[in-house]
Amino acid sequence: VVLVESGGGAVHTGASLSLSCIVSGLDFRSLAMGWVRQAPGKDREFVAVIGWSGARRHYLDSVKGRFTVTRDNDKNTVFLQMNSLQPEDTGIYYCAGDENGILKMLKGEGDYDYWGRGTQVTVSS
Repeated sequence: VVLVESGGGAVHTGASLSLSCIVSGLDFRSLAMGWVRQAPGKDREFVAVIGWSGARRHYLDSVKGRFTVTRDNDKNTVFLQMNSLQPEDTGIYYCAGDENGILKMLKGEGDYDYWGRGTQVTVSS
């Protein structure tokens, strides 16, 4: 199973970035897909998650209204559109998959089964 993120970069406050994650090696449609970030010196932080059909989504409160998670099951890809970026959004962004389709928000319900290697997002003021 391979998850490969792309789309990170260095931007200024207020800018937008679009992250993508392509999944191979298993049935993408069976996975709930999440985005998790980690800032330097901090713990991992749940950002967004989407269910297999795209109908169910959850977001970290601080990104609601600014970030949108979507997926294209025909292309085995999950996306994270990030608008109005702030310096506190800086970190390595990882996509992650749950093989049981559980929309995990890293609140004690267990970890994701599959992880990408991450893509760096840096927002400067």
